[in-house]
Amino acid sequence: MAAALAGLAPAAPGQTAAAQMPGLAAPASAIPAQTRTARPAPLGDSASDPIARGIAAFGAREPAAALAAFQDALARDSTSYEANWRAALACITLGAATPDRVESPARDSLYHSAELYARRAVRADSMGAEGQFVLANALGRTALTRSRDERIRLAAEIRSAALRAIALDPRHDGAYHVLGLWNAEIMRLSGFSRFLARHLMGGGIFGQASWDGAIDNMRRAVELDSTRIVHHLDLAKIYVDRKRWGDARAELDTVTTLPVRDYLDPQYKGEAAALRGRISGRR
Repeated sequence: MAAALAGLAPAAPGQTAAAQMPGLAAPASAIPAQTRTARPAPLGDSASDPIARGIAAFGAREPAAALAAFQDALARDSTSYEANWRAALACITLGAATPDRVESPARDSLYHSAELYARRAVRADSMGAEGQFVLANALGRTALTRSRDERIRLAAEIRSAALRAIALDPRHDGAYHVLGLWNAEIMRLSGFSRFLARHLMGGGIFGQASWDGAIDNMRRAVELDSTRIVHHLDLAKIYVDRKRWGDARAELDTVTTLPVRDYLDPQYKGEAAALRGRISGRR
């Protein structure tokens, strides 16, 4: 996993991840990595255009090289919308190589950097769907590694950013995926935790979550990009939560037929195979 996290060098003692990010100071109080390519790489010489170089590297499943290129672009223009959201996505991709259940300061630093890049992208262009998507994605990934109380605090902003991305681009499969996971993660909390969130901790938004919302949004992500492995995998996990074993197996069997497209796809294929084995006899 260490090699997968090489895209962002660990902060020196006393240095935050933000301090390593070109042109971005740490603030006073400092969510699957999937996405689609918003548009083709810009024309031009990739050797002299760091954004083009980063897009090419990301497409070649080299997120560490992509991140370095986007950071190069940000060293030239720290306000670049495209360089910021793409740097955020590269950080998310690198961080997601380490499972959420594992304690990892390196992964958490990558997610923190992703959030900072994403917020800067949204500041640069609040009408850009990709910026809203990576913000929802980064916050969602961060929430999965945090305590219950911190998840509750982040829930409203994650949902808001995902809905904003969908409003700006109704065919954004990644945003539907985030929204599906948002519903699923809340429903996976115990009933008592959801009660506390709604009534005692200012988490009234939790009342908007449902298993139907989780399934419907994840199905929509699959419809919009049916060859995205992580869509099928996370939909299968939701079906397992609901004990819909046949539906889960169908999604996992689909994963075996799909080609590797993204950096994390081999990992996702392994997860799908393991889950398929665990539920093989369930009826």
